[in-house]
Amino acid sequence: MKQGLQLKFSQNLSLTPQLQQAIRLLQLSTLELNQEIDVLMQTNPLLERGDDHEDEYGNPVDLAADNSASSASAQASDQETSVNAGTDNFDSDFSHQDFQPGTSESRTSETSTSETTQFEESADFEPTAPDFSDTFSAEFDEEFDVFSNGSRWDENNAPADDDSDFKPQETLQISLRDHLMSQLKLMPLSERDQTLTLLLVDSINEDGYLEQSLEKVAEEMPPELEIDAMELQTALRHIQHLDPAGVGARNLSECLLLQLEVMPENTPHLALARLIAEKHLPALGARDFVKLRKELGCDEQTLKQAQQVITSLNPRPGADFSNIGSEHYIQHEVVVKKVKGIWIASLNESVIPKLRINQLYAGILKRNRDSSSQYLQSQMQEAKWMIKNIQQRFSTILRVSQAIVDRQRNFLEYGEVAMKPLVLREIADELGLHESTISRVTTNKYMLTPRGIFELKYFFGSSVATDTGGTCSATAIRALIKKLVEQENPKKPYSDNQITDLLAKQGIVVARRTIAKYRESLNIAPASLRKSL
Repeated sequence: MKQGLQLKFSQNLSLTPQLQQAIRLLQLSTLELNQEIDVLMQTNPLLERGDDHEDEYGNPVDLAADNSASSASAQASDQETSVNAGTDNFDSDFSHQDFQPGTSESRTSETSTSETTQFEESADFEPTAPDFSDTFSAEFDEEFDVFSNGSRWDENNAPADDDSDFKPQETLQISLRDHLMSQLKLMPLSERDQTLTLLLVDSINEDGYLEQSLEKVAEEMPPELEIDAMELQTALRHIQHLDPAGVGARNLSECLLLQLEVMPENTPHLALARLIAEKHLPALGARDFVKLRKELGCDEQTLKQAQQVITSLNPRPGADFSNIGSEHYIQHEVVVKKVKGIWIASLNESVIPKLRINQLYAGILKRNRDSSSQYLQSQMQEAKWMIKNIQQRFSTILRVSQAIVDRQRNFLEYGEVAMKPLVLREIADELGLHESTISRVTTNKYMLTPRGIFELKYFFGSSVATDTGGTCSATAIRALIKKLVEQENPKKPYSDNQITDLLAKQGIVVARRTIAKYRESLNIAPASLRKSL
């Protein structure tokens, strides 16, 4: 054994800080990107927000040229090179960690379709937010006249014709507990009854049901209070008379009966609905209408009307209060519209951050290039990297979106039934990118189309073979199942086997268990639960 020197050559992938930042920005959503920019601006004095009429150095720019589609496409091709070079050889572990084809659906599409059905297929179309200022001003004028007897404010207050300063305020949302507490404070209860009702309110869950039995609540109370179940029963009745109707119930039957109690007595078939809610809910839930008619001694039409009364009730009276703060707001990065018969994807300019270099510090750095300005030089470089990487991020999103639109134009024309099978590899090969890059681009990025707002991942899905040798997208199969269920006879709904046979007649061979999986993903009940009178 002896010491020696050996020369060895090897190839390693080294991610520069600039490339690491580009990859990180690529996978962020628009909200996360703005948060990242705000954090960087707090530490970097050379980076600041600009406006639409200036470039990163504060120079005026031609907006018409920047908004042209051809310019955006050319810029995308040039700026993608650096990310492509670093990600083509990137570890393959990132290829599928964020996405599995055929398993990701964009839930926002269902809620947004109705808001975008008024799209126009013209080159002049631009998405704009609805303007409620005129409506609100008219409502405000009407309310103002009530309190001011028709008089207008004088000069010391506000201009008579300046209604735009008054903004509609958001409604204050409260929890179910606070809503019940506010009503209990107005009730003429003794101090002891008030205490007992407050104790029971704390045991009501977010759906409005009392989770614990009265006996168990009494056992958990201190013995010196000498609380029995009868007192708690009285306190519970006070709660059950509060709004919303049905709150404080201990089971579904009691919840429905509490709501039926407050309905007008002249409601048709109210007595029969109460009887069903009290004793025959299991048979109604199982859709065993033959057994119900036999036990209730009524005809089919009467049973149907009583069923309609019950289905009009709310089985979760507290649900409206439990959804506070659950709203999910998204901002689309891409807008798709039809121009002269061609579907074109363009960036939503309102979500692109406008950044520029602070000219004051840039001037100082230009005049002083000695070692004392090393800090400003590093901050200048960091600011340039951020601006360039943001431009690169949106150009990559645009390239990927246009490639998706080109492959899914039939979906834009005819809907979900025309969705084509698509995987990440196809887009990656077409654009010369890595699959991990496509996965990052399509995560939490949204596209506004005439059919709604969809996450870019929504357009990817697995394929199912057909009898003709072709393939059919899983999304298209789900759409076909939904269409078949909507058109079925309510008295004889299709079973999973029947749906399988109907799709087979259309040349789509799908196993029954696959149909059941797709049906459950669409929140469609089994045939036995879809049957109606």
